[in-house]
Amino acid sequence: MAGKVFVAGASGAVGRRLVPMLIAQGWRVVGLTRHKEKCAELAALGAEPVVGDVFDAACLEEAVTHARPDIVIHQLTDLPPGIDPAEMEEATARNARIRDEGTRNLVAAATAGHVQRFIAQSVAFAYADGPLPHREGDALAIEASGRAGISARGVASLERQVLTSPFEGVILRYGRLYGPGTGIAKAAGAAPVHVDAAAYAALLAADRGEAGIYNIAEDDGTVLSEKARHNLAWSADLRMGETPI
Repeated sequence: MAGKVFVAGASGAVGRRLVPMLIAQGWRVVGLTRHKEKCAELAALGAEPVVGDVFDAACLEEAVTHARPDIVIHQLTDLPPGIDPAEMEEATARNARIRDEGTRNLVAAATAGHVQRFIAQSVAFAYADGPLPHREGDALAIEASGRAGISARGVASLERQVLTSPFEGVILRYGRLYGPGTGIAKAAGAAPVHVDAAAYAALLAADRGEAGIYNIAEDDGTVLSEKARHNLAWSADLRMGETPI
């Protein structure tokens, strides 16, 4: 299936890897960015750039309904370069707002635009303490204190909104991203995933796999990504330029 995709966060770490993959598979891509100066980069990747703010509900709805996409892919985040620990307290709050309010606006725009499928970036490291490896049905750490709780509640809001809306909702719980554009060169911490493999999961989810939640991470015993391997034919080993479909 090749149609039109609206990628929110197209100039972000995952978006920049995802757009060329989509173009190579015959999709027409409209890429939303907050930054006008990134439009030339998106155009060079083959996307039709659109400048907009996910917190401006009216403008966002106009952008999506004007584009008339078959699919919306939500890759919006607001993180400091290299996940700088000194900036993560504020970044956690910003990300939680994107996942809650930003997702609400994007879901409303997608609903108004009658999209068929909505794919959203989530995280595979917001699970509550429990036996490993974590599976998609395990509880999130919404009762945790501090940043962990703020993040998990934002994740829970995003996922609930996407999965209860009138389209096929697909949640990709990414592990800790590394690789080009992430500020982190090598896998670090539990449940890592290369940015290209993360983008590949979104590419696959555009036209295959049932609605629901998928862990997307390397197999280190922290989370189980068997559902993605089985239903999406996903591989954690995929790197840019290698997109077997």
